[in-house]
Amino acid sequence: MKPAPPTTTSIATASPDAIVVRGKDLCGELIGKLSFTEMLCWQILGREAAPAQVAVVDACLVALMEHGLMPSAIAARLVYSSAPEAMQGAVAAGLLGVGSRLVGSAEGCARLLARVAGAADAAAEAAAVVAEHRAAKRALPGFGHDVHLPDDPRTPRLFEVAREHGVAGRHVAAAATLGAALDRALGRHLTLNATGAVAAVLADAGVPAEIMRGFALIARCAGLIGHIHEEQSRPAMRSIWDAAERAVPYDGGTTTSKEQP
Repeated sequence: MKPAPPTTTSIATASPDAIVVRGKDLCGELIGKLSFTEMLCWQILGREAAPAQVAVVDACLVALMEHGLMPSAIAARLVYSSAPEAMQGAVAAGLLGVGSRLVGSAEGCARLLARVAGAADAAAEAAAVVAEHRAAKRALPGFGHDVHLPDDPRTPRLFEVAREHGVAGRHVAAAATLGAALDRALGRHLTLNATGAVAAVLADAGVPAEIMRGFALIARCAGLIGHIHEEQSRPAMRSIWDAAERAVPYDGGTTTSKEQP
């Protein structure tokens, strides 16, 4: 068996008097020189982002930070109330809810947009994508919303920011093409939600699909900390707990014949 090739890291190193991040001195070249959004692009993508790209990434982080008492926020509040000595546990609990159905669906949508954008016939490819998902009875990531009907107000604003900065390109166009194909197949309009818009504009800003969920995690982490801070001074855990008990009453512990072995 051949020995494993030597592995290295290009991210960071530290010495007694310095920290170097991707070739730049943290104290001399980064702190006070880069904004947080610029720094996360430098850290994650390994390159200096253009101002237009930074503006789009920043808009996406703002858009995904907060959406009220959704599962991730509820989980964070409940865990914090149970273990207030470990805020990180509450944040981690909330971040576990950033998945393929909520908040994290930008990753899956971005892969589909790349497929449509790269096709010789984008409309035909979009129709094929829709047909495949309908045949498999799978939801199309980035489309649909329980609250924002007929359209998600964040979507046009994110596209507007991307256009203002000259970033909107083939992935934004692919989102429109895919949405039109979906509407035709359904015979009704289904909204392109915020994660779908984020997928389009981040892809046009040069963010790879495979790391896109990470940007959603960063945004939602800040939102969860806001919920935890409110939980510290205005606890909602008891009300959430009581509401859950009212909504899901005990049924006596009976089983139906189908549930019996």
